Formats: sequence, structure tokens, C-alpha cells
Amino acid sequence: MRVFGLIGHPLGHSFSQRYFTEKFRREGLADCRYELFDMPDIADFPDLLVREAELCGLNVTIPHKRAVISYLDELTPEAEAVGAVNCILFRQGRTIGHNTDIAGFETSLRAFMGEQLHRPGLRALILGRGGAALAAAHVLARLDISHETTARTDFPLSADRLTAPLLLVNATPLGMHPHPDTAPDLPYTALGPEHWVFDMVYNPETTRFMQLAAEQRAQVCNGLAMLYAQAEENWRVW
Repeated sequence: MRVFGLIGHPLGHSFSQRYFTEKFRREGLADCRYELFDMPDIADFPDLLVREAELCGLNVTIPHKRAVISYLDELTPEAEAVGAVNCILFRQGRTIGHNTDIAGFETSLRAFMGEQLHRPGLRALILGRGGAALAAAHVLARLDISHETTARTDFPLSADRLTAPLLLVNATPLGMHPHPDTAPDLPYTALGPEHWVFDMVYNPETTRFMQLAAEQRAQVCNGLAMLYAQAEENWRVW
């Protein structure tokens, strides 16, 4: 049996097990299973590797995308450049860290914004400074879009940081199940039709962040397409 899975904490919001279980069933891969390994402390990672000897690949989610690096044998150039890992390949007794959030974010961002990505004067503001935010910043730099990041400790933000045209990326867990009533502390009345709001949260489908932005006629997108795109990239890696 080939075992794949997800490490992080908490994991109650995740669709990954359902996604891969359905994928394995659809493709007739009876020798594969996908498990959730709730791991509050990354120091438990070596014990997991001993306990689950059939592991072939792991996904990594909050809060371990950066901390897991010190436990790995090597990183791909992109993962090293970003400084975060969300996909681990087990090969010939070695653990190799990849970052598939990069491909997932870029694919879904292009689908969301299309030609507006080339809009003159467009800049981006990333909310959060964790592993997902690092991947988003890497993509925006590659697309030559001026961007900055802000931590949750900087909230509330002032309206002058939200001038249009602006791409707002929520890379925090605010609004994620089981706390769907939370949202980044922003002056939402400063938003309008020339704001693109990309929420990496995908559960619930419409987050409070998206709802508040849409009420101001901003264009909104959740993280489900990003999840699917990075999941397929994970499978390609594995």
C-alpha cells in the first residue's frame, strides 16, 4: 500500500483527503490511500516517518510550511527560493521538499484575473506572512507585479493602503472553518470594482472576507481552484 497524507494543525477544514480518495478511486489506484496526520508540533515529524513506513508523499499545511524544512534532506530550487514547503516526496530513503503552492496560486490567479494582470498600475497587497504568503509573493515577483506583505499584527489597515487598482490576497487562516465569521480587519468601504480579492481560504466557499468585499462591488475568488491546481501538481511530483 502506498500512503500519502497531510500534516498540519488543525486539519478539520481540509478537503485534501476527500480529493485524493476520489482521485484514487476514479483512476483505479487501489494500492493508494490518503490520510490526515494532525500534528500540533512539528517535532513529531520524525516519529511519523518511523510509524508510517509506507509513506510516499506528504502535503504540508499551516503552521508547518517553513518549520518542516529543517527536517528534510533536500529542497527543490523553488522551495528553497520561497523558503516554504507544502509537498514532500519520499525517494530512495530521502525526503525532498517541493512548493506546489507556487503553481497552484499562479494557475488560479491567471484564471481569475486574465488580462487584468497586465493592467497599468496594478499592485498587490498580501495579507499574512506565512508559507502561503511567501509562495504568493514569489509568483507576483515573477509576474512583475509590485507587491507588499502585511502581518495580522498590522491590522487594522488604513484606507490609503487599499488604493485601486489593487489585488488583495488573503494568505491568513482568517475566515476558515470552524471560524467562518472572522475576516481581515480592513476598511472595506475603500474597496470597489477595481479591487480583485483572492482568498486562499476555500472552506467555506464564500468567506466573510469575500462577502464584505463583494458588497463593495469588488471582484472575488476563493482558494478552491488553487487547492485543485496544487493537488494535481502534488500528484505529478509524487
